[in-house]
Amino acid sequence: MAATALDEVDTQLKDIISNLFHLIAQAYDYQGQGTQQAMHSEIRTLLQNLQSISQSARRLPTHIPIEIIEYVEKSRNPDIYTREFVELVMKYNQQQKGRSQAFAQFRDILAERMMSGIPDPEFQDEVRTVARASGSQI
Repeated sequence: MAATALDEVDTQLKDIISNLFHLIAQAYDYQGQGTQQAMHSEIRTLLQNLQSISQSARRLPTHIPIEIIEYVEKSRNPDIYTREFVELVMKYNQQQKGRSQAFAQFRDILAERMMSGIPDPEFQDEVRTVARASGSQI
């Protein structure tokens, strides 16, 4: 349905562009009453096309974050929002990587201390197996 709706909106946009082009041509080559009537007719057609595209656009799936809309309304470049968002995601990823590394170090230290604290070889093998299963190099 979305592809059909997109095709419909595309056709309607082309019709609107055509209406505007005809209006520009008629305004440039204005020749009195006949041109005025043609312009009135073209304006009515333009309004119908605008209403039609407005109704068709409501059926399109749009997922635009409200922050981007606010950026555009404030005459700001949405690319700035994208850049700031990417920087924020990179910062968050770095924090998550640090946490993962800290947990990995904690896992290794805990396994080493458990193996050194309990001298039972069977227990040490179990600790080593669990640590290796979770990514440790012990």
